[in-house]
Amino acid sequence: MSPRTAPVTRRDMMRAALTTAVVVGTSAAVAPIVLADPAPGAAPAPAAPRGTFDEVYRGRRIQGGPVPVRYASARGAAAPASGPGVEISIDGRPLHVMRRADGSYLSLVNHYRSFPTPLEVARAAVDEIGTAQLSTASFHHH
Repeated sequence: MSPRTAPVTRRDMMRAALTTAVVVGTSAAVAPIVLADPAPGAAPAPAAPRGTFDEVYRGRRIQGGPVPVRYASARGAAAPASGPGVEISIDGRPLHVMRRADGSYLSLVNHYRSFPTPLEVARAAVDEIGTAQLSTASFHHH
């Protein structure tokens, strides 16, 4: 006889979907933010794309903006659809953000509240974490 396993609940499915969305939505964009270190005396950067921000808020540097996202299927193969994503960092550390179906945003720091723009979700995260640092831990391992 094979051992019985517990049935998969709707909560389990939603948790897996949220985790997948957060990982897929930010993992491809995290490395350029963390590794970016412009050389001293380099030419000024071109104008930022619409929706991009880079500011100091309450002593913390928040940066972010839109990035293209390619959605993946459950088996890891890329699906044909792609769409807009957003990447945000606080002091160079990634803030994991998800866009909701209604167009608002939530983060892992403020996951019970939605914000209308990526800049507002970043500021709210700074308000919430205070002087703490975001973790650099990965949500998955290869």
